[in-house]
Amino acid sequence: MGTKQTVSPKSSKTASSLKSQDSRSGSPSKLKANGSQPTANGRSSKEANILPPQKSVVVAYLCWLFGGIFGLHHLYLHRDRHAFIWWCTLGGYMGIGWMGELFLIPEYVRDANEDPRFVKEFVAKLQAYQKPPYSSKRFVGQVMIGHLFGQVCSMAIPQILIAGHDLSFLHWTIPLFVSLGVWLVGNVGREQGVWWHCLLAAYLAYPARYLIYDETYSLLLTGLISALTFDGVSKQWRRTPPRRGSPGARTFKLTTAVIIYAAFWGSFLYFNGTISDEDGGEVPIHEAIHNFLASAWWTDLKQALQDTYNYAQHHGWYETWKEVFESMDVDGERNSYKVLGVSATASQSDITAAYRRLSKEHHPDKVKDEAVRAQAHQRFIEIQQAYSVLSKIKSNRRRKNKQFQQDDAIVL
Repeated sequence: MGTKQTVSPKSSKTASSLKSQDSRSGSPSKLKANGSQPTANGRSSKEANILPPQKSVVVAYLCWLFGGIFGLHHLYLHRDRHAFIWWCTLGGYMGIGWMGELFLIPEYVRDANEDPRFVKEFVAKLQAYQKPPYSSKRFVGQVMIGHLFGQVCSMAIPQILIAGHDLSFLHWTIPLFVSLGVWLVGNVGREQGVWWHCLLAAYLAYPARYLIYDETYSLLLTGLISALTFDGVSKQWRRTPPRRGSPGARTFKLTTAVIIYAAFWGSFLYFNGTISDEDGGEVPIHEAIHNFLASAWWTDLKQALQDTYNYAQHHGWYETWKEVFESMDVDGERNSYKVLGVSATASQSDITAAYRRLSKEHHPDKVKDEAVRAQAHQRFIEIQQAYSVLSKIKSNRRRKNKQFQQDDAIVL
């Protein structure tokens, strides 16, 4: 007695469409006979059948533990968009998203490895849903990242005149970055969508800033409308895994994105940032940098570096570094000569005489005033240390000279 199986109209329709698609693309035997055929993402069927290099759950968890706040585990699993989001937000807004991934790492690894278990579950989702279902987690992430990118763009616009020009008109680029944030989150993982829908929705919603005077709420509304448009119009399944780029291409893209994002923060700090002076007043950072570059300290430092470079051009870098190292007085020899008041050519007897004289003069027992005794005690310790340093250096040099003379002695 067999079991009766029921199939829903949606699943039967999906199965028939998949069957018709297979019939159009040809049977496996025909593909084998005709050679490799390109797939939807540009890969040949032969490339699509080759499993990617397998990733380890243990390594993924180690990357998550030690560098997950910067998206290291996502880089390891070739989830570059996710990694960039984590880098911009320090693990999903100060590690909140990073901690939430504790139990998602195995699923990420199965996705990266194209594990049969993951593929089976994903095919079941494709048959059950024509488009990805609504996810509150992803939707909130789209709104938050869109709001963040828009806010960073807004802060980076100079509030002062640059070369006599007012750059406040650049605020019209804010919807562009809001839509980029929404699109970036929407294209993480096995979901994707086009960008221009988000861009159009963001620019249509942006004029609300003239009705909502609080920029926080106007940016939030722009991100919300853009995310709703993506979720309702653009979102679809990513049916084939994205083609993995070469390490050089991935590095170039990520580095470019990081530089652009960091440049916006740099613009904000330079043009609109302030620091507090000793009187509690606020000084713009660009003015503080200009004043620092015009200060006597920086001028002297720049001249010293120039003199060092010129000296190295004539005497060589080895002699230059030797002079620099000696001027640092790492062994305390020069300071010890200064404390004892003797020259660098003083003999051991001269050093001993100066030490005895200064020790008697600055001995704490000779000071009656309690307020001055602490200072005299500190001075006495400096004299003791200076004598110890010079005696040790003189002793080492005598021993080396004696050893050198013995090595070079000529035996007749």
